[in-house]
Amino acid sequence: MNINDDLAANLLRNRISRRQVLWLLGASALSGCASSPVGGGSILVGMSEEEEKAVDQKVAPQQFSQDLGAVQDAQINQYLTEVGRRLDGKTHRPQMPYSYRVLNANYVNAYTFPGGAMGVTRGILVDLDNEAELAGLLGHELGHVNARHAAQRQGQAMVASVAATGINIIGSAAGFGGLTDIGTQLGASALLSSYSRDNEREADALGQEYMVRAGYPANGMVGLQQLLVNQERESPGMLQTMFSTHPMSSERRDTARQMAEGKYAASNKRDNGRERFMDSTASLRRIKPTIEACQKGEIALSRKDFGKAEGSFRSALAATPRDYAANVLMAKCLSAQDKDAQALEYAQAATKIYPQEAQAQKMVGVLALAQKDPARAYEHLDRYDRLMPGDAGVTFLKGVSLEGMGRKQDAANQYAAYLRRTQRGKAAEYAYSRLQGWGYVK
Repeated sequence: MNINDDLAANLLRNRISRRQVLWLLGASALSGCASSPVGGGSILVGMSEEEEKAVDQKVAPQQFSQDLGAVQDAQINQYLTEVGRRLDGKTHRPQMPYSYRVLNANYVNAYTFPGGAMGVTRGILVDLDNEAELAGLLGHELGHVNARHAAQRQGQAMVASVAATGINIIGSAAGFGGLTDIGTQLGASALLSSYSRDNEREADALGQEYMVRAGYPANGMVGLQQLLVNQERESPGMLQTMFSTHPMSSERRDTARQMAEGKYAASNKRDNGRERFMDSTASLRRIKPTIEACQKGEIALSRKDFGKAEGSFRSALAATPRDYAANVLMAKCLSAQDKDAQALEYAQAATKIYPQEAQAQKMVGVLALAQKDPARAYEHLDRYDRLMPGDAGVTFLKGVSLEGMGRKQDAANQYAAYLRRTQRGKAAEYAYSRLQGWGYVK
């Protein structure tokens, strides 16, 4: 999270504006050629296999937390992992450390990081009809990993950066440390940026191949693609994020159908696993009205229709009061309306529902600072820091909280740690001024 230029000045006046509260809640190599694991040809990449794994370890947890963490249902996560394991053993890179989780996010999407850390949102899972469609979804993401699409995109970006600046962004003998630093700076959004249509076509083809190898009917991919085409027509707002990262078209559906009816025709006699899918996802599908209400609320929130958004989130909470995502979203919605005291109640409730997930902890910290409660702010910011270390903005806010509590030495330590991460912007100026004023620097 980068602190914006107005924040420290307002902190000096002992206030945080509503806009800044909202902002704080939302913020937070020289490449070479390698042999393609899929076709054997030469591809331009910016990461070795070990670097791909390292980026996953460093960046994926941050993005999964942005999507409100894995659902608190061990059975559903285990089921997703079982389907994934059935597929990933049939891929071109079975040695990768694949992992799978269903995320609390309501938008419709699935994504993977270059080392195989994969997330499937609950918003898409409740719309699938059978296990074969789920296998098509996971197979497609496995296709991106096996074709090394993220590594290729990162490699292209690195070439452009080196050409423009002449800087060796990989660094020296530190291994892949330089690359993972880049991952931190760019954030997950860069690694999850839109694939090209050629990338999507290749991932579709590989995914369909993998699902057939694993014993699924190839028409599961057709069913998945048809579902997305239908939803794009009926409610495009629900799929906005997915289509920004996975360009969709009826042409992809038609290609999948041609493959299912041609090359893989014999596979379509196989069981599509609908009964197993329905049994394994029953607990999540029971709260589909809650998920749909959250989806509508998020669309309204993005349009700044706060009254409509609040109504949708209240409907979600009426149906499922202890839904973590609905409580977090209600807190965001109320804060957007300058109802920070009420927002704090929902954020605090979310931390009790899912204490192992980081986002609600940060939200309570920021809202508590806005309510001039530095002790509570520090408590939750510190919890966030333990759950999701490495957020420089949280380090700065911990310093602000400690200063508000009169703990000057501890605040100075946090400000110094923040300045070791960045020396730019008003927050850095504020941190330096406090250290200078307290006599720690001259």
